[in-house]
Parts: sequence; C-alpha cells; structure tokens
Amino acid sequence: MIGAVAARLAGSADIYQASGHLPINSTNFVTCHDGFTLNDLVTYNDKHNDANGESNRDGVNENLSWNCGCEGPTDDPAIEALRERQIKNFAVILMMSRGVPMFVAGDEVRRTQKGNNNAYCQDNEISWFDWRLTEENRSLLRFWQLLIAARRDFHSLRAGRHGRFFAGEMNERGLPDIAWHGTELNKPGWDDPNARCLAFTLGGFEGGPADCSGAALVPVPRYGPAFSRGHCRGRPSGADRGRPGAGRGPERSIPAVGLNFTDRILKSLLTSLQAGRERV
Repeated sequence: MIGAVAARLAGSADIYQASGHLPINSTNFVTCHDGFTLNDLVTYNDKHNDANGESNRDGVNENLSWNCGCEGPTDDPAIEALRERQIKNFAVILMMSRGVPMFVAGDEVRRTQKGNNNAYCQDNEISWFDWRLTEENRSLLRFWQLLIAARRDFHSLRAGRHGRFFAGEMNERGLPDIAWHGTELNKPGWDDPNARCLAFTLGGFEGGPADCSGAALVPVPRYGPAFSRGHCRGRPSGADRGRPGAGRGPERSIPAVGLNFTDRILKSLLTSLQAGRERV
C-alpha cells in the first residue's frame, strides 16, 4: 500500500521512466468527465442513473466510492464535515503529486450529479454547473485556490531537478531531492503491510524558494462517523442498513493529509489556507 502510494506521488516512474518519458507525461486525476464528481465520490456508494432511461443499467458499477455513512444528501453535520475533509484529502494528494494534475470543473465547489455517473444524455440540472456553489462553498473554493497557488509557486512540488524523476541527488545544503518517512524520519516502512503513514521531504535546487517541503498521510480511526437515520435524506450505507442500533459506517481507513513546508513564504500561505479550512 505505502509503496504504491509513493510511486504515484513521485510521478509513476515504474510506468514512464524506462521508455524515456518524464513525470510531466503522467496525468494524475481522481475524477474525470466519466463517473462520479468528487462530491458524489464521497456521497454515494452506488450509481443512481435512473434518469438516463436504462433502468440504472448504464454506467460502471465499481465507483471506488464511499458515502461516509449515508447514501446521498444529508444534514448530519458530522457526515458533511467528513465528506468535505475527504474532498480536501483528495485535493492535496492530487496537487502534491508529480505529473500533470487534472480535475473536473466544479469539483472545487462540490458540484453534484446526484449520483449519476453517466450523465452524457442529461442537458439539465444534473449536468449543468450551478454557479451559486461558488458562494455556498467559497471556503472550499479558496482551499483549492491556495493549494494550486502553492503548487505553482514552488517548483519542487511540480518538477524537481530538471523535471526528471527522483534519483537521490543531493542539493547544496546536503538534502536529497526526496526523502521518505513513516512514523519515524527516514523509515517509511516499505516492508510493513500494516503501514498507513507516509511522509516525504523535498530538497530544493537551483536557488528555488522551497528549501524543503513535505506532505504526509496519517491514519485516523478506521470507522466513519455515527450514523443517524433522522439526518440522512438518502438511505443508510451497507453496514448500517437494517441493523438495529447500528451507529458506525463501513470499516474504512480515512487518511488525513497534512502539509508542512519549511519555507517562510509558504508557511504564511498555508496559514491562510488553514484559516480558510477552519471557517468551513
């Protein structure tokens, strides 16, 4: 698990390097025009394509999604907070990865297709962009804006040394282009099948502003938030369905993504980002 995550964060050298390609040849994405939007990825376990007129048979069934304890919209604040947290987790992992990031327009403001993962035939509110979302979810929009600005302004997050794959090269301050960590520095736990924590530091080159930057994935409890039938406007998810007194969602490991940048300017930027997060 940890090794696979590291390979993608580092630009997928196992796929591209042997053929002479570079990290820029890797296009990274969590969602695309086919399938769930990012909001729906954390809101629905199952596709809801009945409006397409094919009795919900069209569209893929394997969405690799989790509804965080309730199928569809909810006014449960705990579930909503978890969903937004998951969206931010996906955003940070995407923007911290080497390669070209791609996301679907509207993911930055939680655009929904109401669980429809094959909306090609819908010329209506299912597929339209509701511009009111930019105001309703302005804090999340600001999170994305600052995250994109961080990636743009700090070369080490995008391309590294001459745009090449990481090779262990040392900069003038004795820092490698990348160093991997787990719960201890320089011990990423590659051989530990239970490892669920990964961090890295990046050494800046050629006088770039980021002397050292890092991102981390850290584990949290493996169960989702308490589920309340009174708040869920859809239906309870699998583990809760029809089980009296059930209060937990399906067993999941939920990563919380943290950022730690040593450059003073980026620290200031991320302080602003954190302020935006706290206002959600």
